[in-house]
Amino acid sequence: MAVAAQAAARTGYNPRPPTAGRQHRMTGSTNPIILMNTSPESALREAVESYVDPYLGLELRAAGALRSLQVDDERVQIALALGFPARRYRDELAAAIEQQLRPLAGKRRVVVDVEWQVAPHATAGKLRPIQGIRNIIAVASGKGGVGKSSVTVNLAAAMAQSGLSVGVVDADIYGFSVPRMLGTEQRPTQVDDMILPPIAHDVKLISIGMFVPGNQPVVWRGPMLHRALQQFLGDVFWGDLDVLLLDLPPGTGDIAISVAQLIPNAEILIVTTPQTAAAEVAERAGSIALQTHQRIAGVIENMSWLELPDGTRHEVFGAGGGQAVADSLTRAVGAPVPLLGQIPLDTRLREGGDAGMPIVLSDPDSPSAVVLKAIASGLSTRARGLAGRSLGLTPAGR
Repeated sequence: MAVAAQAAARTGYNPRPPTAGRQHRMTGSTNPIILMNTSPESALREAVESYVDPYLGLELRAAGALRSLQVDDERVQIALALGFPARRYRDELAAAIEQQLRPLAGKRRVVVDVEWQVAPHATAGKLRPIQGIRNIIAVASGKGGVGKSSVTVNLAAAMAQSGLSVGVVDADIYGFSVPRMLGTEQRPTQVDDMILPPIAHDVKLISIGMFVPGNQPVVWRGPMLHRALQQFLGDVFWGDLDVLLLDLPPGTGDIAISVAQLIPNAEILIVTTPQTAAAEVAERAGSIALQTHQRIAGVIENMSWLELPDGTRHEVFGAGGGQAVADSLTRAVGAPVPLLGQIPLDTRLREGGDAGMPIVLSDPDSPSAVVLKAIASGLSTRARGLAGRSLGLTPAGR
């Protein structure tokens, strides 16, 4: 199991969990001509390691997943260790590999044991390693008022509804709003030196608003903000999470810098509106990734248009801002930064936030909910690699 963890840490490999309905496949190595002069153990090992899973997009050898393979006269015993929680995935993967290896095993019984070992999420400083969290996405914006928090809670709710384990950190200390948008007034529970986060709509969440009486403002300087984020990340017992979303404050201030310092491999998701002024500021928020060497997951354009009763679209805030941000960041980082989706203006989206019921749950067939669910699905299932990630390397001789 340690092999998988080391491989994941070494390569940056961090796969997403599967969803039902896709087909597994083997590649190349099962050709009988290739295997004609090899031993049964070598042939079986090559077949397992060259297995390509469409969920991961990699051979199992690239994931360092094969822990052991033993062959005797009666059975083939295979032990796999994946770098992510595989409760829902274990039986499906084991059955697929068993089926593909059966022709090579002869009369031997094939037994596939799938386990997992989640490597601690990279942290820095005195922050304790974050165990069991496979992916961290920081949702950022250049300006306030572009709907960043609404996007965050709806993405979280949509991911949770699809069966993922999801958490949200309300990192907007001054402008906290996640508890209201997820419809909870529950406070965290302290157990020894750990904090158990409340759960709303199957989403674990933590916010400074849970510790502040009434609507009292938080008046803190930078070091206090940094310490609060440290506690939200390191002192909260998140358990096994597929995704942890951070709702950042707008701009490139203290919290954005602290995120880069504390969790340097978090991805950045930029939210903007089509308006040129908002798009220009959003580019600055995304460009911080050049200095912090973080990966940009993509751009979301909110409030893209208002659909009128006759079916026409009224572009209240102009057009093209989201694509302009994506194109600008693509040029800046030297790797594709996609426009993940355009969310139309919808009063139900705002009403859901005020009522604590995300629109992806209350009205899943509405145009804005459909786009949000599609974005959530894309973020949940894509394989994470080094594409678009700045490695922070300097060529020799400079």
